[in-house]
Amino acid sequence: MSKNSETPVKKAAIVGIVGRTNAGKSTLVNALVGEKVSIVSPVEQTTRNSVRGIVADPRGQLVLVDTPGLHKAVGPLGRLLNGMARASSAGTDILCVVFDASHAPQMEDEGWMARVARERPERCVFVLNQCDRKPVFETMYRDSWAAAMRDSGVTPDWFRISALTGDGLPALLDRLFDLAEPGPALFDDDIVTDYPRKLAIADVVREKLLARLFQEVPHEIGVAVKDIAERKGEWDVAVTVYVNKPSQKGMVIGAGGRNLKYARKAAEPELSEMFGVKVRLELWVKVEQNWMKNDRLLTEMGYKGALV
Repeated sequence: MSKNSETPVKKAAIVGIVGRTNAGKSTLVNALVGEKVSIVSPVEQTTRNSVRGIVADPRGQLVLVDTPGLHKAVGPLGRLLNGMARASSAGTDILCVVFDASHAPQMEDEGWMARVARERPERCVFVLNQCDRKPVFETMYRDSWAAAMRDSGVTPDWFRISALTGDGLPALLDRLFDLAEPGPALFDDDIVTDYPRKLAIADVVREKLLARLFQEVPHEIGVAVKDIAERKGEWDVAVTVYVNKPSQKGMVIGAGGRNLKYARKAAEPELSEMFGVKVRLELWVKVEQNWMKNDRLLTEMGYKGALV
């Protein structure tokens, strides 16, 4: 058999997608996977769990780990999310640090640079996202890295992209596969995510509520799927939306129930397409003071421990 007819060696890698909140990490993961696996919203802390999107390619497989964005933590949930973001970058084969190039570097951006300089990952790329917007602060990011790197010896590749328009993504994907090492696929090629379905459903419902409550109580909302009643081709899903205060309950429900109706009507077709069955949602709002400190609820929402 000639050398040219040999089967190409497949590659595999786990890629940690990290960075400041609202840098566009979830949009990037969705764009690279080619399907929506992570919810997107302009509200900080939209991504609250580590979501794995799977890129199947003739060259092999990349498992993209979308992490909660680092932010100035307020309260126990904020600190928990920051801890999850830092922990998720450990154990990955490739570190992909995403910056919002349409804004000047923030403290959290410089914190990721300092961590890269300190921990010296062998395979690392820096991604300047949202370069379709103007101005682009590329020089300031490069200067911040020069100040952080000192004598670390780390020389990450830099990529200018727009996850929203797709500009620059082929070159980034090529480089990620270049950095990947030969190895077997970690998942079947027809799987785009291994995210638990209860968490995926809760995330989509929360995304729709955030679209209605952007200026009100987004960080006070927790969503938990209580039950999935399955019949042939149909799911009836019971979902509880938690808020901290009685006054917030009315905000979430909306006048005449309009916010819950919007969330249900927007989420049901998306979930039906996602899971290939007809999904019907039953949404309830419950006041649970200090739910962010309730270990049982945090576990149920997938923020700590094992999903129950």
